[in-house]
Amino acid sequence: MIPISSRKRQRVPNHHTSATRHSSTAAIIETFPDKTVSESSQKLRRSSSSSTICSTTAITGIPDTITSSFNDASTADVILRLFVDHSPFHSANPSDSAGQSDIQIYLHSRVIRRAKYFAALLSDRWQKQTNTERNSNNAAEDSRSNENNNLVHLNLGVHDDPSSINVRLTVLQLLYSSDFETVIDSASTALEILPVALELLFEDCVKSCVKFLEAVPWSDEEEKRVVSLIPFLREEESKELLARVSPGKDDSCEEMLHGLILAAIHNHPNMAFVKAFVAKLLRDFSSRESARMVLERAFETSLKIVKESLEEYSSPDFRGDHNETEAIQRLNLHTAMTNGRHLLWLVERMIELRVADSAVKEWSEQAAFTADLQRAFRDDAWRNFVPGLPAVVLRCTCKLANAVAAGTILAAKQVRMKLVKDWLPVLIVCKDNVSPMLPSHKTLCLELEETFLRIISTLPMSDAQVLLQQCLSFSTRNVEDCPHLVTAFNTWFRRATQTPQLENL
Repeated sequence: MIPISSRKRQRVPNHHTSATRHSSTAAIIETFPDKTVSESSQKLRRSSSSSTICSTTAITGIPDTITSSFNDASTADVILRLFVDHSPFHSANPSDSAGQSDIQIYLHSRVIRRAKYFAALLSDRWQKQTNTERNSNNAAEDSRSNENNNLVHLNLGVHDDPSSINVRLTVLQLLYSSDFETVIDSASTALEILPVALELLFEDCVKSCVKFLEAVPWSDEEEKRVVSLIPFLREEESKELLARVSPGKDDSCEEMLHGLILAAIHNHPNMAFVKAFVAKLLRDFSSRESARMVLERAFETSLKIVKESLEEYSSPDFRGDHNETEAIQRLNLHTAMTNGRHLLWLVERMIELRVADSAVKEWSEQAAFTADLQRAFRDDAWRNFVPGLPAVVLRCTCKLANAVAAGTILAAKQVRMKLVKDWLPVLIVCKDNVSPMLPSHKTLCLELEETFLRIISTLPMSDAQVLLQQCLSFSTRNVEDCPHLVTAFNTWFRRATQTPQLENL
């Protein structure tokens, strides 16, 4: 084990990227004659010829000031060999020899000790340990040169990827200059450098990479690489990165969707565009159950407001002058109208996502609400304040009833019966009191009539008999103009006059 600080940093495993692949590299110091070092290098598949970087060579993008003392052979006391340590299954690639797959650079121990990895390798304790343990199994090696005993030789292998040598050279040069702001200029660069900085325990470089990644946007691929590196960071280092990719609580998606729905139907000035966008988000959201929960929550809230407003309008309890009473009544009607529009949009979204089961059941249990609507529509005040209120209420009913009749929502018999029973009187009152009836309103009423009759046809004969008698108001002056009503009664009488099936069993 390499002695380092009391809190050790984990080594970074292999990270494959399009640009470079970083590999964890173990290194120990051994004292061998030059011949042994050469033989060991051959065992590690050292390339046929090693290239030595001259002191003026600089990596692309690195300022000359960084290399002023880096790789200075005249003052160096450490020679580091960087090489590609090919796996046994690696097939030789002709391009490897053309690139820098095996290089030698001159370093200074007083500088590279900034990285705790090198500080441990160069410590007296480690040198004494390695003199006795002589372990050269696929690791970096150190020998005292016979020609110059003041030079420490280190070998550092990089698995299978010559391009990662350039990244390590960049990190080594940063040990000399700390010019992090110039070098780390993109998220991809930070993600290339960070694993090497972690590997070498170069704390200042790690902090700079993390700081840069905290402040800039990431692509999807870069985010995956950030997430893969977070486990190797200390808790205080990874806190901001983790906060960006991890939800603060389990129901954060539901809260986000609910907030978007509320913003779309209440607060945003460009309501139509925002509603369309939120509708798309709901359609594309992966969890239909989460979409159901947030839509049901918003539906119940809007329905409650509409019901309370109509209840206060239909059963006023005011003690004041006439003008004050009229103002409060007008406010109740406007509140009901506004939230009725929200309710219609929510119903459309729930039907679109096929999550309107609870909404249909809730809509069928509104005896008090439908009674308030009938009282309100028999009054003439709504005509001047909210002439579109009946259409909004009937559209909500029609959307839900159509979904039931079409089988999009599989409602129980009791739900189907109560849906028609409670809302049929509202439809009749609207037809009788909305005058003159606009073409659109007439079409809506006719559609709802047909839908109610289709639902009635699904009920037991006794229930259908009671409800059909309430549908006589669907008739018109010309019998031929109400074929839906004629068909419904013909169907009921046909069923009533045929021989009961049980007698034939």
